[in-house]
Amino acid sequence: MPDKVPYEYAIIRLVPKVEREEFLNIGVILFCKRKKYLNLKYYIDQKKIKAFADELDVSIISTYLQTWEMICQANPAGGPISEKDQAYRFRWLASSRSSIIQCSKAHPGLCIEPAAILDKMFGGFVL
Repeated sequence: MPDKVPYEYAIIRLVPKVEREEFLNIGVILFCKRKKYLNLKYYIDQKKIKAFADELDVSIISTYLQTWEMICQANPAGGPISEKDQAYRFRWLASSRSSIIQCSKAHPGLCIEPAAILDKMFGGFVL
């Protein structure tokens, strides 16, 4: 059996009204240094978001998260952060911020296949 390796993940949250601190889980970002893996999955449930905060422009949220995908992929279209190493990009994406897109604290774990863990967490925390 292959050895398990450490990984870190954070839950991506939509916080429509930062001052109220209410949020919806909309994605998961996972980083595994040993497997050279950094990826995220997200789902924007428009009905749920509109019920929670009708005034939000869902297209802005989608554009924001598409940029996060580009940063994970080291795509230059994601901006200067995309040029940094994976660990830096994960830390930057998962850092604390006061915007409508925020992340939980990073949590550790052990895995054999990070993509499978990302899928499992996405199903458990977001869908």
